[in-house]
Amino acid sequence: LNMRIAVLLPNPAASGFTGANFREVKTALSKTFNVHTQWANGPTEIEQLARQAAQGGAEIAVAMGGDGTVHHVANGLVGSRTALGIIPAGTTNVMAKILGIPSTGPEAAEAIGQYTPITHALARITAQTSHGSDNRYAVFALGIGFDAEVIERAERRPYSKVSLGALHYARTAFSQVLSDGKQRDPSLIAEANGRLIETVAVMVQVHDRYTYFGRIPMFLTKPSPTGLTAVTISKLTPLKALDIVRRSITNRTLANAPGCTVMHNVPKLVVTADPPALHHADGEPLGTATRLEITPAVNAIQILAPS
Repeated sequence: LNMRIAVLLPNPAASGFTGANFREVKTALSKTFNVHTQWANGPTEIEQLARQAAQGGAEIAVAMGGDGTVHHVANGLVGSRTALGIIPAGTTNVMAKILGIPSTGPEAAEAIGQYTPITHALARITAQTSHGSDNRYAVFALGIGFDAEVIERAERRPYSKVSLGALHYARTAFSQVLSDGKQRDPSLIAEANGRLIETVAVMVQVHDRYTYFGRIPMFLTKPSPTGLTAVTISKLTPLKALDIVRRSITNRTLANAPGCTVMHNVPKLVVTADPPALHHADGEPLGTATRLEITPAVNAIQILAPS
């Protein structure tokens, strides 16, 4: 009798989700695990179900969806012994690409049973919002200011997200730059490593790369930083945005780009915003905040992925 327990947490609203794909995934997982499927009515509930799976002693909780699904399942598992499994079924599937997880559901499900859990760090976000203090964890990256505005704007057009995929985010980013006019004034103050920087956007990476451009990896810094890496952009014009994309997709660091500051191994980053700024984690919009404190959460979660 197979007693290894896996809780499968599918998101039927994910752009790549189909009933046939789900059945194939469950069949593949069932070869190794005793699979229990839990259907959630929304992001908050899927996080609660992941937390319950951990409390119930499940060996793994499998997020079947996009990066938003991975984000919420991961937040439900932080600090537990239950490992996160990933079945990519979203638009860009950034975390699956970073980890080298197979891109098709059945292949990813077959592979999960062969992986050994690897301990990963996350980024802990404490945000001061109009509702008080809110704590979240980012799995691969987070953004404050312009980056988050692009995410929020892209999410308003879900049909374009499904039909255009990664191109939808790239197009939205350039549209946002052009709509701002010639130059955006800084409204954020980032404080880290004894420095104060006025900026229009702050991006923090847990891993050395992520991408809005599908199969093209976007390197904001040189690979393999240890700890969190923060990137600030003090000025943003259409030409500046093009330069950032050009440097990123050609694997050139932004450290030498005019108006950009790159800080490695950041023990704590504090960002204050006036007016309140939008922020996101792993592409999941998290609303506005007046102050955010970001710190590394070492050994926060176990993930099943190629070593």
